[in-house]
Amino acid sequence: MAKGEETRQFIIEKAAPIFNTKGIAATSMSDIMEATKLSKGSMYVHFENKEVLACAAVDHNMKMLSNKLQSALGESKTARQALFSYIDFFSNPTHPPVIGGCPLLNFGTEADDTNPIVREKVNSAIKQGQLLLSGIIEKGITDKEFKPNFNASEFATAMFAMLEGGHLMARVSGNNDKMEIVSKTLKNLIEQNSI
Repeated sequence: MAKGEETRQFIIEKAAPIFNTKGIAATSMSDIMEATKLSKGSMYVHFENKEVLACAAVDHNMKMLSNKLQSALGESKTARQALFSYIDFFSNPTHPPVIGGCPLLNFGTEADDTNPIVREKVNSAIKQGQLLLSGIIEKGITDKEFKPNFNASEFATAMFAMLEGGHLMARVSGNNDKMEIVSKTLKNLIEQNSI
């Protein structure tokens, strides 16, 4: 990796948790300069403006989340285990896998009316998450783990929404009691659709 690319990556890695914690609007280039110990001139050599850096930070946060999730799912031997691993991965929002909490929830909530580029990045990641879940369920149906009438697409949407909602409730309240209810409910629904 060239020196310029290394510096650019360094800036993204330092900026990503700040944007995910404070939000795009509330994060200033001064915040990033303080975290990186780089001058304003150095920052602008690598990023035209804060919006360009914010988009790179959004991508970085979502990639980190995806990589950690894939690693957790990689240990699953069955579709049922994979769904349970997915739930468990998101079951502790007060200690999230990415600093600042779920980037989909954080950036999606902030960008829905203000930043069409970030909104589309989040929307694409949500669709990928739902496809991942429905694919796991469809494999489980094929492998005769789940009942043939288990609606993969509908359950994937409900599961995704319930986990994100539980995440929001846990982060706002500062405890995981609501997420524990969400996790238990989802696991019960999976069991009800298991053979």
